[in-house]
Amino acid sequence: MRVVNLVAILLPFAGLIAAIVWLWGFGVGWVPLVVFAVMYMLTGLGITVGYHRLFTHKSFDTGPVMTAVIGALGSMAVEGPILTWVATHRQHHQHSDGVDDPHSPHAHGAGFLNMIRGLFHAHLGWILRPHAPDLDRYVPDLRRSRLVRFMSATFPVWVVVGLAAPAIVAGLLTLSWWGALLGFLWGGLVRIFFVHHVTWSINSVCHLWGARPFDCHDESRNNAIFGVLGFGEGWHNNHHAFPASARHGLRWWQVDTSYLVIRAMALVGLARNVRTPSAEHIQRKHAAGA
Repeated sequence: MRVVNLVAILLPFAGLIAAIVWLWGFGVGWVPLVVFAVMYMLTGLGITVGYHRLFTHKSFDTGPVMTAVIGALGSMAVEGPILTWVATHRQHHQHSDGVDDPHSPHAHGAGFLNMIRGLFHAHLGWILRPHAPDLDRYVPDLRRSRLVRFMSATFPVWVVVGLAAPAIVAGLLTLSWWGALLGFLWGGLVRIFFVHHVTWSINSVCHLWGARPFDCHDESRNNAIFGVLGFGEGWHNNHHAFPASARHGLRWWQVDTSYLVIRAMALVGLARNVRTPSAEHIQRKHAAGA
């Protein structure tokens, strides 16, 4: 598993280097860039709306078709099967910045060098370490769902689909094998690289730098950069204050694309029971942390 995880980290990075070399030497047309943007949006939202807000925190409900679609898109981000991802994230919330937090940046001591070590561990070092032996105890509810078990077990299939689809689309749009290769490179490997590092930055950057409007008894932070790049996930202190909320951007200026998607789903009947904190609850939490 460590070898698989290492390949999942290094292969997108190699794809990025190849894309930069070809971009420098030959340029790139609009097709690979559009494919990259669409795949980044779809698979990024598969993580934020699907893996995180639907499966982990159950901040809204949806039917089996959308559950499967969102689960497939999240799997195409290549961050692990649904059950493993959810269990690890629930472990993080239960032990946030404590000894048993799987990816806290605050477990390496004081000083600049230890801060760098903690940042590396929280960003990607933890991925190369063994999972907790009792990880399944965090997901008994999801294990009762035959659909979720199926989507989690077929994770490798969706990884292949997520790499093949942009290559096929770009190849058809350009009517060339070169276009298909660039589609695979930009919509596949480069896209995975960016989705990975934005997601991992929520674990690392958003526990080190940013605002803390709520006292959550951990070091979670609101970071505006990753609020935008991470489709609302960067409002991380808000999320730790209200983990079951479908809305992370609690102020009008806190862009939360994932919540907008959930609201749009609700408007057309694809989402229901969307959970958000009341204004009074937010105010009380603010007052308690003041």
